[in-house]
Amino acid sequence: MKKYLLALTILSSVCFQACKNDSSEIIFHESHEPSRANVPFSDAVETDDLLFLTGQIGKDHKAGKLAEGGIEAETKQVIENIKNVLEHHGLGLDNVVKCTVILKDINDFSAFNSVYTKYFTKKPARTTFAASGLAGGASIEIDVIAAK
Repeated sequence: MKKYLLALTILSSVCFQACKNDSSEIIFHESHEPSRANVPFSDAVETDDLLFLTGQIGKDHKAGKLAEGGIEAETKQVIENIKNVLEHHGLGLDNVVKCTVILKDINDFSAFNSVYTKYFTKKPARTTFAASGLAGGASIEIDVIAAK
């Protein structure tokens, strides 16, 4: 009888979670930046508890070009871009739970990290790797997942 009740309890819990997840709404948000109005992706995708941001590069959207001054300047601009998207959705950097960082040159890791650690003081989970080329000639791209 105990095994039966335990199995019934587990089954009920699984069914409750499945029903709860079926009612989840996914919202695909357009960018708040006019220069990104016609891009073929969402600026952010929202689920019940999470906000998934599209990768950001160190482009100053108002000036229409990459930040000048090397990896530190681009990293700062990337994070400011992320902050702007998060703030547009009522969140901040402290809501970030996961970062994926792509560097054009892994030798820039230390310089990137010196800027990154000033902004992400809560220390979200992070993956960092290098790729041979990034969109727009950027030296860095970061995407984040934030908890609402």
